[in-house]
Amino acid sequence: MAKRDFYEVLGVEKGASDKEIKKAYRRMAMKFHPDRNPDDTDAEENFKEVNEAFEILSDDQKRAAYDQYGHAGVDPSMGGMGGAGGFGGAGAGGFGDIFGDVFGDIFGGGGHGHSRSSVQRGADLRYQLELSLEEAVKGTTKKIKIPSLVGCNSCDGSGAKKGTSPVTCTTCGGMGQVRMQQGFFSVQQACPDCHGTGKMIKDPCRECHGEGRVQEYKTLSVKIPSGVDTGDRIRLAGEGEAGFNGGPAGDLYVQVSVADHPIFQRDGKHLYCEVPITFVDAALGGELEVPTLDGRVKLKIPKETQTGKLFRLRDKGVTPVRGGGRGDLMCRVVVETPVHLTERQRELMNELKDTFAAEGEDRQSPRKTSFFEGVKKFFDDMAS
Repeated sequence: MAKRDFYEVLGVEKGASDKEIKKAYRRMAMKFHPDRNPDDTDAEENFKEVNEAFEILSDDQKRAAYDQYGHAGVDPSMGGMGGAGGFGGAGAGGFGDIFGDVFGDIFGGGGHGHSRSSVQRGADLRYQLELSLEEAVKGTTKKIKIPSLVGCNSCDGSGAKKGTSPVTCTTCGGMGQVRMQQGFFSVQQACPDCHGTGKMIKDPCRECHGEGRVQEYKTLSVKIPSGVDTGDRIRLAGEGEAGFNGGPAGDLYVQVSVADHPIFQRDGKHLYCEVPITFVDAALGGELEVPTLDGRVKLKIPKETQTGKLFRLRDKGVTPVRGGGRGDLMCRVVVETPVHLTERQRELMNELKDTFAAEGEDRQSPRKTSFFEGVKKFFDDMAS
């Protein structure tokens, strides 16, 4: 079967620039990559064809030979120029390098065999901190104790016994990576002996056993700004795990959660609470004290107040941590039915009930009357 034109394979014109060729290759390689098309032999063949086309057209010398002589100019098996080298020449900067150049670490390509730096940043840490509502609203300072990997003082983080130093890995020559030929592909991977660092430790430090880091507990003082809420994070730069081989430390993220409060519920910048009132105060009106995070305030209850009525106390809520006006405190009244009545109280309640009946319940209890009228209509409609 005759080979397709390389420009046609990549979907570009013959005069396409290097940038256009590289962009087209990226698109086609992503489309036919084996990881995206498992067990698809057609996609595998197309992937090989795309890579062969790119290897030729991305190299000025090979492209010139191809433009002048066609496939014969770049394929030794066709008896042509051949000197440009075929796609199989991955051992010295072939497919493995091309793939790494274009995709970087998208699919794990190794590029031009550059070693992985032995200096690595430490891992970030997360600490879950529970606060009371008062602490979250007003702000506070908390001391926390965390386990963390810190640089070993005995070896100064090198991992080697004091007085010695790590040596260059003989397997990879200090590059940190080795190249392996696996059939069609030339694959670069981390050196199995030095794990990609390019260094070997012959005499490990006894304190850290060659790791360069040891685990310790440290106590930190964390300033909590006012207005934080559940889900907020506080970042402490450089308080995470120590870096590897002298690399910078990671960060510590303090994750805030606010404990339930016995009186208040928080919703953003507003606070809510339930205020029980007596049957008498609800009917006749009155005044009572309600708690706030700043102290106590008087709340006036108008006569004939019903359960569920919301009273807004302005500026008695929370000032958000990210700025903005202070929220309000919403007080929801709950009319409490009297219990443990004395005999005299029962008599008075019955007398009151008789007066309601004499006046007409629809006047004293409009919601009750409306409800039962609705119930009657519902059953009448069901019957008809």
